[in-house]
Amino acid sequence: MSKPYYNNNNFKLFLGNSLKILDELEPESVDMIFADPPYHLSNGGFTVHAGKRVSVNKGQWDVSRGMNVDFKFHQEWITSCRRVLKPNGTIWISGTYHSIYSCGFGLQRAGYHILNDISWFKPNASPNLSCRYFTASHETLIWARKSKEGKHYFNYDYMKEGNWNEDFLKKPNKQMRSVWAIGTPKRIEKKFGKHPTQKPMELLKRIVLASTKRGDSVLDPFTGSSTTGLASRLYGRGFIGIDTEKDYLDLSIKRFEELEKNIKNKKFSLFQEKSPEGTTPQAQLHI
Repeated sequence: MSKPYYNNNNFKLFLGNSLKILDELEPESVDMIFADPPYHLSNGGFTVHAGKRVSVNKGQWDVSRGMNVDFKFHQEWITSCRRVLKPNGTIWISGTYHSIYSCGFGLQRAGYHILNDISWFKPNASPNLSCRYFTASHETLIWARKSKEGKHYFNYDYMKEGNWNEDFLKKPNKQMRSVWAIGTPKRIEKKFGKHPTQKPMELLKRIVLASTKRGDSVLDPFTGSSTTGLASRLYGRGFIGIDTEKDYLDLSIKRFEELEKNIKNKKFSLFQEKSPEGTTPQAQLHI
């Protein structure tokens, strides 16, 4: 078993190839997986960030090697993830049209049972520079169970009755629907630097609370700056994150240690919400 790059308070980070690390993990040891795999869209194009034209190139890890090779990669990591999921475990995959359809097909081929697809609408998405296409303003999330026979956990009551004020589409005390309006990461979430595909804490908070219980184990095989891990730690879940880039793991550590300091010193606003699992802390995060 590879030695963790970082291990603190049930928050573990591994530096290396996800397929290799996944093969070393105990089978049926993880309750939930969130994966934001490479979209393979680093093609020399341009986008807008903070009002400026910038390259879409994110790194060699995001360069497409052709449709067949890209799909083989997705199929391999999806299959490896299934081995480590508990019988009732679930997986979330985030992506754009560049990758999400391949991942959905890979899930079905591997034997998963798809539960939902979620449209994550970004009210503050970047504009389209070419003016030849609709402006991309959403990503798709697929939520799937390890097998059709399993009995997955869903925190229905909390999704319905929780405090989701940042999502203008969510009506109070009404069922949580499959279109979520959540902005891109806030400036404070990039305090120590940023990952090019960093997800907002509000998104991961919802996913962790929806599909895990306190004490569960969460895995992110492409952890990046570890927003998944921060949400998991905040709500009392264990976390395992894997990434090939040392710089992103170092960024993850800075964010985690800031969260630990804030928890210890109670520097963020913490209040209680009732839920089926008892009282669940909701926090305005500064991490």
